[in-house]
Amino acid sequence: MPKPYPREFRDNVVAVARAGGAPLTQIAKDFGISESCLSNWLKAADVADGNRPGVTREESQELRELKRRNRLLEQENEVLRRAAAYLARDINPK
Repeated sequence: MPKPYPREFRDNVVAVARAGGAPLTQIAKDFGISESCLSNWLKAADVADGNRPGVTREESQELRELKRRNRLLEQENEVLRRAAAYLARDINPK
C-alpha cells in the first residue's frame, strides 16, 4: 500500500479542484496523483464538509473503536456471568 499523502497536500489539491478552471484529469496529472485518488479525496471532503451524506474518517475510526470496546465488555460480562453461576452452584448444592 502506498504511503498516504500529507493532509495539507490533500487539502490543497481539493481546494484547487474545487476552484475549477481545469478538468480533474489535468489537476490530478499536475499534482502527480491518479484521477480516482482525486475523486476519492473530493468525495471525502464533501462528506467532511456536510455537503454529502456519509461517515467521516474520524467517525469511522471512532465507531470501530467503540465496537471493539463493546465486544471486550461483552466478553468480560460473559466471564463474570459464568463465574457467578459457577459460584452460586457451589454455594447452594442440590
